Amino acid sequence: MAITVITLLFAAAGFVWGRIRADVVALIALVVLTVSGILTTQQALSGFSNPIVIMMVGLFVVGGAIFNTGLAKMLGARLLKLGGGNPTRLFLVVVLATGLIGGFVSNTGTVALMLPIVVSMAASSGSSPSRFLMPLAFASSMGGMLTLIGTPPNLVMAEAWEEAGGEPLTMFSFLPTGIVCLAAGTLLLVPLSRWLDKGQASASGGKGSRRRSLAQIVEEYNLNNDLWRVFVPSSSPIAGLSLGALALRANYGLDVLELRIGEGRHGKRLLRTVTQEAPTAASTVDPGDVLLLRGPRENVDRFVREYGLSMPEDADEGRRNLQFYDIGLAEILPLPASNILRETLGRLDFRKRFNVNVLGVRRGGKYIIEDLRDLEIRKDDVLLVQGTWEAIGKLGDDTSNWVVLGQPEDMASQVTLDYKAPVAAVVMAAMVTALVLDIVPAVMAVMIAGLVMVLAGCFRTVADAYKTINWESIVLIAAMMPMSFALEKTGVSTMVASGLVDVVGDLGPRWVLAGVYITTSLMSLFISNTATAGLLAPIAVQCAVTAGVSPLPMLFAVTFGASLCFISPFSTPPNALVMNAGQYTFMDYVKVGGPLQIILGIIMILVVPVFFPF
Repeated sequence: MAITVITLLFAAAGFVWGRIRADVVALIALVVLTVSGILTTQQALSGFSNPIVIMMVGLFVVGGAIFNTGLAKMLGARLLKLGGGNPTRLFLVVVLATGLIGGFVSNTGTVALMLPIVVSMAASSGSSPSRFLMPLAFASSMGGMLTLIGTPPNLVMAEAWEEAGGEPLTMFSFLPTGIVCLAAGTLLLVPLSRWLDKGQASASGGKGSRRRSLAQIVEEYNLNNDLWRVFVPSSSPIAGLSLGALALRANYGLDVLELRIGEGRHGKRLLRTVTQEAPTAASTVDPGDVLLLRGPRENVDRFVREYGLSMPEDADEGRRNLQFYDIGLAEILPLPASNILRETLGRLDFRKRFNVNVLGVRRGGKYIIEDLRDLEIRKDDVLLVQGTWEAIGKLGDDTSNWVVLGQPEDMASQVTLDYKAPVAAVVMAAMVTALVLDIVPAVMAVMIAGLVMVLAGCFRTVADAYKTINWESIVLIAAMMPMSFALEKTGVSTMVASGLVDVVGDLGPRWVLAGVYITTSLMSLFISNTATAGLLAPIAVQCAVTAGVSPLPMLFAVTFGASLCFISPFSTPPNALVMNAGQYTFMDYVKVGGPLQIILGIIMILVVPVFFPF
């Protein structure tokens, strides 16, 4: 018992100190308990196979797909519109929406779905995500108190109530107390959340936020100027010809910046696929393809007219910005001893040698995008190249001639696959439906959704899907879960529970209820809320029988005490999910979650007997 208590105190001190990562502290505690013989190896590793942990992995992938396809940005814009530009109103919209969803979807699932949406919303509004993310996690837990299926402890206490001879609880038996909980918690979070505002600079990623985006590079080189979208119908004589045979530069003064394969055939189908090709002289134009041309409008009109092509009637609709699904951009800086210096771009023939096109040259403060073939490369020139992301990545292998500026691989991962947003929306809706109706086990619903997101192309690569998983949060929760075995095995949990209840047992039923609530709340700091509810529910029933009162209010005290735990990042999976995204420390949870947990606890101790008398 002594080793278990000391290890718990060490872990708590490590979390508060904050100099060592939380997941490392949790792993140290796990190793100590295992080496000392308190936990078996199987028990120590059980957290890593726990369905909740596996579900969290899947939810990170689903959330990443929602963000990666731009769906999060669209939904975030809706929330912004509801918020009406008022920060407090926007905060209330986020918290209440999360709470209502949390009543029907697991709190972990609710946070994973809302997290990318709220991050996008915060970025669009110029706010710090840290102001919203911890309240988001807390709101999901409070919302879970609205219905019977909102959170596992509700089901645990409902089963204990039936075993004690009570009538089965309905879906909305929790609703009266749940509404009070959500309303009071929301009002408390409005002032408390101001402690969390870490500023936009911190939220946006510090130094990394100064890196130019692809859109900024396009704007600097003015690449979207005179950019036109042309469709190739099946009746056009251009079908089957190569770009080299068309000689658009020589005959029409036009440059082909992108060849979109088959987009005209796909239209607006849900499962349409966009395939981009970096144009070469050998590229063949087929019916249904789309050409993105740069040049004067009159030249484009002549080309369209002579080859029976089509453009949108609206001139603004005909214009299209460059997009970067399969092809991208990068800048390369020639080294002083490079063999490309004093050579013209025509002689260098980047397309033939490196599978990339040179779209522009930055020379001093000027950007050159016309008549590049005869341009001679000078020292300190910067070349803007276009090609497939794979070809651009290979440019970095040539360290003797140039340096690739920025990190193209990271830029490729950040490209929004907006044409896949409908797919992501359908998969997300199907997952939520499965969770609400309990069609399949929750962990399987999430795993299937994550797998479908990957197979449907909501990520550029499988590696991008893995990058969305926050492994620190996963390891933290998985390493802390076996703590319940140690507490139960050494008798610490039973001693604390029985001792606290015995102290207040003779003071009346309300004091017994308060003792049950406080005991449950303290226990849930160290073990999962479901395990805490399972441990305390029979004790609560026994206390009620001894006091000669109904067990129902005591059981409600257990489920509220187990679920409304906000004082640490590892108390519940939602708390851990938002820790890194919000850049929170352990003390952030203490400063905001501590007062919320204490005040809500007092309110619920007073309110529960009103709706469920002794």
